[in-house]
This record gives sequence, C-alpha cells and structure tokens, in this order.
Amino acid sequence: MAEEKPKDTKVIAELVIAPFGVGTSLSKYVKESVKVIDGYHGIRVLHTPMSSIIEADSIDHVLEVTKAAHEKMFEAGAQRVSTLLRIDDRRDKPRKMEDKVEALE
Repeated sequence: MAEEKPKDTKVIAELVIAPFGVGTSLSKYVKESVKVIDGYHGIRVLHTPMSSIIEADSIDHVLEVTKAAHEKMFEAGAQRVSTLLRIDDRRDKPRKMEDKVEALE
C-alpha cells in the first residue's frame, strides 16, 4: 500500500519552458504558456525571471499543468520546445513554497 501524504503536504516544482529557433525575443511564446499556468485551477504559482514555481496538491497536477503549458507554446507557433521540470515531493510534513525560503533565514 502506498504511503499517504499528510493532508496539507504540497508538491513544489520548478518549471522552465522555452522555444527554440524563434529569434532572440521569447516573450510572445512564454506569455502564452504563462496564461495557461495562471489559468490552471488548484495550484499556486510564483513566476520568476527564469522559471515558474508551482505548488500543487499532487504530482498529477504538476504534470498536467506542465503538459498544457508545453503544448501551448507549440500552439503559439514554436516548432521546437524545451521543458525542464524539477519536482520536490516531500511527504513527511505539511509545507508550502514559502517554507523553503524561510528555512534559509
């Protein structure tokens, strides 16, 4: 039987999606993917200059929003897309993305 996560435990992920071969300005494509991420219900997100940090209740939510944002970049006209996803799935205690920053103080 799989170990159950405590009720408030969250999965925290860092997502980077970038198109190739579209020139030096990527904002047109990135904006479209960001709209998808921002419109996805059931997650919290923090956009940084280089990536988006996602907090979700399950790894499934992280993977669903990642796939949707990745595909949106193709819909925006990119012919090649690179997606990097780093997942921190800690199941022993409740947490949120701010906890990771506060632990450094």
